[in-house]
Amino acid sequence: MTYTTLEIMQQSKVIPVVVINNLEDAVPLANALVDGGLNVLEITLRTSVAIEAIKQIKISIPNAIVGTGTVIDLNTFNASLEANVDFIVSPGTTDELLNAVAKQSIPLLPGVNSPSEVMKLLSLGFTEMKFFPAEAAGGVNMLKSIAGPLPQVTFCPTGGINLNNANDYLALSNVTCVGGTWMLDKQLIAEKNWNEISRLAKQASEL
Repeated sequence: MTYTTLEIMQQSKVIPVVVINNLEDAVPLANALVDGGLNVLEITLRTSVAIEAIKQIKISIPNAIVGTGTVIDLNTFNASLEANVDFIVSPGTTDELLNAVAKQSIPLLPGVNSPSEVMKLLSLGFTEMKFFPAEAAGGVNMLKSIAGPLPQVTFCPTGGINLNNANDYLALSNVTCVGGTWMLDKQLIAEKNWNEISRLAKQASEL
């Protein structure tokens, strides 16, 4: 099944941003997140096993909507296509990346953190964007300010968001979902404590 970027953002209030270091953790970790109610997964391309992890997750958990994060150039873009992901997320935007996306039908959530970047993407037909790094780039107040002149854009803020401030973002009229890592405690993953990760995912899904 194919989705638009907005449909993907509307699936869940929280999109976990997942870094997979060990391939054997990929499927059980993804299962724990989906069981907890987070069925949209952004797997970052920051590790050597990320692409293979995505392939295994897509085969093992067909009801998960799996995307790649940290897509920054043609290499990571093409690797995402090869892995048959459902969507792509970039921390920022380049003309090279935008031109590549224009030739494909894959949903892109492009990263921005200024009104000028928002306006450029809006002129190219994008109305859904990732606001990154959210807290460092002005957080809730910046998004409130952008909503005034650019109310037609909706955001997925990511970066510095946690259980304590997620609802502040989700209360904004121009925020559909947030991205975060707080349910992906490194120690829990090392211990393979999938039940606790699933509990944290459920807590996030109920925001």
